[in-house]
Amino acid sequence: MTVSHPLLPTLSDIEAAAQVVYRDFAPTPQYRWGLLGERLGTECWLKHENHTPVGAFKIRGGLTYFDQLAQHGALPREVICATRGNHGQSIGWAARAHGVACTIVVPHGNSFEKNAAMRALGVTLIVYGSDFQEAREHAIQLAAERGAHMVPSFHFDLLRGVSTYWWEFLRAVPQLQVAYVPIGQGSGACSAIAAKLALGHGVRIVGVVSSHAPTYADSVAAGRVVESPVTTRLADGMACRVADAQALAIIAPHIDHIVQVSDAEVAAAMRALFTDTHNVAEGAGAAAFAAAMQEKDRLRGQCVGLALTGGNVDAPVFSEVLGA
Repeated sequence: MTVSHPLLPTLSDIEAAAQVVYRDFAPTPQYRWGLLGERLGTECWLKHENHTPVGAFKIRGGLTYFDQLAQHGALPREVICATRGNHGQSIGWAARAHGVACTIVVPHGNSFEKNAAMRALGVTLIVYGSDFQEAREHAIQLAAERGAHMVPSFHFDLLRGVSTYWWEFLRAVPQLQVAYVPIGQGSGACSAIAAKLALGHGVRIVGVVSSHAPTYADSVAAGRVVESPVTTRLADGMACRVADAQALAIIAPHIDHIVQVSDAEVAAAMRALFTDTHNVAEGAGAAAFAAAMQEKDRLRGQCVGLALTGGNVDAPVFSEVLGA
């Protein structure tokens, strides 16, 4: 099977990226959880990206992005990026390891605990804007003013690292027939597609978006980037107002379909994941299971893979979800 987009890493790219990632942590586990399978009515595997050193899959991309800068002798004195939290932790972790100053811009109302985790990595945190897009535009402006390196949310060198988790998953569970992956800025879904194509695997990739942040669903349907309002309170990792054009160009032709999940469905999935596995899932981290539950009638008899992409949810929010 041929990789058909220049932004998609090849098998050799992903294998090399894995060696970079494994300097910091081992492959994350994937388990076949019996109780989740009972709920879903079929075989269900969960990939635990909540078990990385920053509690989310994004760290893989930060490690490979900075490794490429270092290999090319291009490490800057300062990097800047925008985030709702997990991307920022990824960049903060890697910047600290390479001795690079790091400034992160987050929107107002961002997760208190994600903000604290970023500051603990030595990040200078700036709060600006009402949503991720406004924070991103401010970060770009700051980088230009300071002559700092702006780390994008979507880039080949991020993607090569993120792809390692799907490469691990598909090699560990080759019998997977359908896999659900949440879409925020798009690197997770694109990495699933990259690993599938690189391995020549037949798994069907289903994208998951918040029904309260449907830019990718709307954009795929329209065949172009469509800005959509963001009103999700729970799935901050999916709170994207404007789809990334490069990510969209990869996702649109390769995704099987896209499922939209509500905050109520995400909350139910967070409760189910905790009850059945005693793992904490943030909103975006539970979205894959929420989507699979929505489609459970069509999944009978199939081997289903789910990405638990992160567990970084504020304690008061999680307490409220569990108590509902």
